[in-house]
Amino acid sequence: MGQSKDGSNPFSNIQPKISANLSNQFEWPLFFYIAIVLLIATGEPIDSVQIYLAWVFVIGRVLHSIVQIFTDNIRLRGMVFTINFAAVLAMWALILIGEISL
Repeated sequence: MGQSKDGSNPFSNIQPKISANLSNQFEWPLFFYIAIVLLIATGEPIDSVQIYLAWVFVIGRVLHSIVQIFTDNIRLRGMVFTINFAAVLAMWALILIGEISL
């Protein structure tokens, strides 16, 4: 299973990229996951800006995965990561501002 008729692995070029991408899901996205848990745990209504930022992050992660797995374009991957980074950073800033104002 997973081998061509000649015994070679047709996915040998893409497997390291998929592995690296999976590893990345447990790095910066952890800050997103924690932010979501905090927003839910407060029991307060979640601001529409937070929802917008969350969707920016989720869509950005999908795009980041596509770019990381299917291309070698480091510059594009960096730009997509920056969008993800900024969305999570903004989510945390809003969480902290909300906590300070309480």
